[in-house]
Amino acid sequence: MLSDFKLPQSIKLLVGLLTVSIIVWWMYLLQEILILISFSVLFSMLLYPLCHRLEKWHFPRTLAIFVCLLVTLAIMAGGVSLIALQIADFSDTFPTFLKKGETFINELQSWASHNLHISRKKQVTELRNQSLTLLKNSGNIITNALGTTLNSLSSAMLIPIFVFFFLLYRDFFRRFFYLAFGRGNRKKIDLVCSRIYTVVQSYLLGLFTVILIVAALNTLGLWLLDIEYAIFFGTLAAFLLLIPYIGIMIGSILPMLMALITKDSPMYAVGVAGVFLFVQFLEGNFITPHIVGSKVSINPLAAMIALILGGQLWGISGLVLALPFIAILKVVFDNIDSLKHYGYLLGEAEIHHKGGGRILG
Repeated sequence: MLSDFKLPQSIKLLVGLLTVSIIVWWMYLLQEILILISFSVLFSMLLYPLCHRLEKWHFPRTLAIFVCLLVTLAIMAGGVSLIALQIADFSDTFPTFLKKGETFINELQSWASHNLHISRKKQVTELRNQSLTLLKNSGNIITNALGTTLNSLSSAMLIPIFVFFFLLYRDFFRRFFYLAFGRGNRKKIDLVCSRIYTVVQSYLLGLFTVILIVAALNTLGLWLLDIEYAIFFGTLAAFLLLIPYIGIMIGSILPMLMALITKDSPMYAVGVAGVFLFVQFLEGNFITPHIVGSKVSINPLAAMIALILGGQLWGISGLVLALPFIAILKVVFDNIDSLKHYGYLLGEAEIHHKGGGRILG
């Protein structure tokens, strides 16, 4: 009979690959709206506990959501205000900063002249040529930068609206899943939703804990080196951990420049680089695996591949979203019998030592 007919394994594999390829292609094509929705979903999960607590206190759901959004916006406004105060402090010391910068450039020119045998005249000529080239391209650079910034800001302004509706219609979406997958699977759907919520909440809480620890370590290292604005630079670099692998190194550039210009010896800048390299080593090998890795239960190889693919697909946003979404994918795989082996592949691998060899089991 036709119902007994089974497709060959190779055909099933081909169909699966084609399906994944089409999904990835649509994810790339619709990345702008999908990134917006993805961040909105994460923020909704983050705000849900506060919203749920307010509803238990007999707040109407709409009012509870508004309170959650106002609290979030107030916290963000406070952070922006602190950054603005730091920038104001920078502007007060800018003349001194500029003077020391000129001294540093003169010393660098003298060093190049004596050690690399490059005359000052040639250095000035080369600098002028590079400046002219930069000015020619500055129009396109500024236009692209402004376009990207305005696009990002306009998208970010939509996130609170999406968050509001995701929190408001959460029961509606749950009923949709009941209709889509059958009411007979209601318990399994509730279980999957609950586990996804738990994993994402644990990941976000773990990430926040890691940022606090790294901020403290960065600040301590910069303070021991007597670098100005140690708290600001240390905290900024910690928040850049949201960009995996390269974020903390990007955050080290500003304090290194500060050390080069404000200190008498370039060894202070080397010390700053050493502090950030050491903190990144601790973060990547001990802090994040034990705090975040244990909460999402994803093996490091799968996490690394997810980060690379996320970066290739959605850029920096993909890097930020990769780990929580691969964790969600694992929860879904673990609860679908035909996909459980993929969930096992993403999970933590136990390594046993037998006879000097290593066996995954």
